[in-house]
Amino acid sequence: MKQKFHYATVSEAIDQLKNQGYTLEFSLKQDHFVTGDKEYPAEDFEITDLYRYEGASDPGDEAVVYALSSAAGVKGTLVTGYGVSTDDLSGEILKQLHYKYQQSQA
Repeated sequence: MKQKFHYATVSEAIDQLKNQGYTLEFSLKQDHFVTGDKEYPAEDFEITDLYRYEGASDPGDEAVVYALSSAAGVKGTLVTGYGVSTDDLSGEILKQLHYKYQQSQA
């Protein structure tokens, strides 16, 4: 899926993605996406869209908003900062998802 819109802010992107059915708010814990008391294997998901935001003067304002979906129809968002320290496994999971996303855009 090609990116069609670029939203001005992270919160605008999240709001618009929620309107498109990406209602869950994920965090990444090792090799699982977590929301509330539920965990989903990250390998079951793909990035359907992503938006990058760079802070004009503060690197702490840099973020990536991921729209994620699984074949089972589970949809949600994940927000991460650039260069956020994650454990090795979580970092590798994001790399694999990015790779699959880039291949789908080619």
